[in-house]
Amino acid sequence: MASPFRSFVILGAMRTGSNLLETRLNACEGVACHGEVFNPAFIGDPKRGELFGISMAERDRDPGRLLQRLRDAPGLNGFRYFLDHDPRILDEVLRDPACAKIVLTRNPAESYASLGIARTTGQWKLTDAKDRRVAAARFDREEFLAYIAELSAFYGKVRHALQTSGQGAFWIDYAEIGDEEIFGGLRRFIGAGPARRAGAAGLVPQNPEALERKVGNFPAMVTALADIDPFGLFRQPVFEPPRGAAVPEATAMRGGRVLFLPLRGGPNDLIRDWLGQAGGAGVERGFTQKSLRQWMRERPGHTRFTVLWHPVLRAFSAFEALSATGEDRLTALAGYGVTAVAADAPPDERRRAFLAFVSFLRANINGQTGVRTAPEWASQAALLSGMTAVACPDVLFRAADLGNAELTARFLPGTRPAGPPPIRESGLTARLDAIYDSAIESAVADAYGRDYVLFGFAPWQPGQAG
Repeated sequence: MASPFRSFVILGAMRTGSNLLETRLNACEGVACHGEVFNPAFIGDPKRGELFGISMAERDRDPGRLLQRLRDAPGLNGFRYFLDHDPRILDEVLRDPACAKIVLTRNPAESYASLGIARTTGQWKLTDAKDRRVAAARFDREEFLAYIAELSAFYGKVRHALQTSGQGAFWIDYAEIGDEEIFGGLRRFIGAGPARRAGAAGLVPQNPEALERKVGNFPAMVTALADIDPFGLFRQPVFEPPRGAAVPEATAMRGGRVLFLPLRGGPNDLIRDWLGQAGGAGVERGFTQKSLRQWMRERPGHTRFTVLWHPVLRAFSAFEALSATGEDRLTALAGYGVTAVAADAPPDERRRAFLAFVSFLRANINGQTGVRTAPEWASQAALLSGMTAVACPDVLFRAADLGNAELTARFLPGTRPAGPPPIRESGLTARLDAIYDSAIESAVADAYGRDYVLFGFAPWQPGQAG
């Protein structure tokens, strides 16, 4: 059978059955899987000193050269790639449509236990049950959580690369390696010839027992896993569009080494004024990406900070700004019950109008409206994520923290106490306090749930600075 691919890769992790799968593939005509070709500790397998005439040292200097040799070799050649192998190769392989992707998975509790046993016994392959070394794995909750986080990140990267490039892959689980029908489908997928022999000749499963017999402290494992959420019941999907870095908004302390990275939607002019007074020489603005990078390169050890606004204050600031723009901008929002309200309207009327805006806000951030998510009311999590593509803040302040002279002296070198930014004097918080109640807090928490969780906001307290 002519293969539509020039090569193949098995994408998996240790103890997912990759030895068994490789052995089965190597039993097919025209197929050669060369082991862990890009393992930092060896080349292919621990007993091999070179591959395709390339030594480990040469491979490490130029892994692409070995990959090209493998692609050009007669037949259909492949290798196993694990999450701790040479990262320079992964992107190259994932974007190559001529490389067949075989994604190998296994229940992470099973692979974790198998890995613990192998590390204890030193036995990574088994060809005859009489040679089996017996041990029990020891479950450690923190170690397991880190393990599944690494697996999730690796398989997530693979899935994302395949989806964005429009490629397909053959997904196979450890328990399916011995299924002849599924393996036949794998052969057809990569275009392999018929198997010269059935099964994985020369290898046998090392630990076929139930998990409770492989883990020495199995009751502790059961208890610990009760807190893990395998189905993502508490995961919050994100439909908010990604944001750019808003480089022109960046503000540097003139003559100093402090850079303010504002999040659109708060009274940032007050922060800029405060920064200019705290530094004593005003501020610099109007950066481009080039000039901002130059400013940062010329000031090694500088400090970058961002100020987080309480979500309730942020939503209220956006609401007031929208009301002040007049009816033209509100036309698109009229269908969502959003209307302008006069600054001197009774508190009950302003509260109802604000709650209608927050209801729209929740739908808008979740991608349920036909209205663009404006940066003035986008979540701070989304804005901060976009910002880090250009400059990552060293310090995240809450607005009220800027009035703490000890904190600012510690984290913003070169500033002198200037008191807190005059947010209260602007009247914004006073107008919010006049209408605030628990219904507003609850509605804003629904809209800005990620901000509350990621930044640890407590409910708004009337009288606070921001």
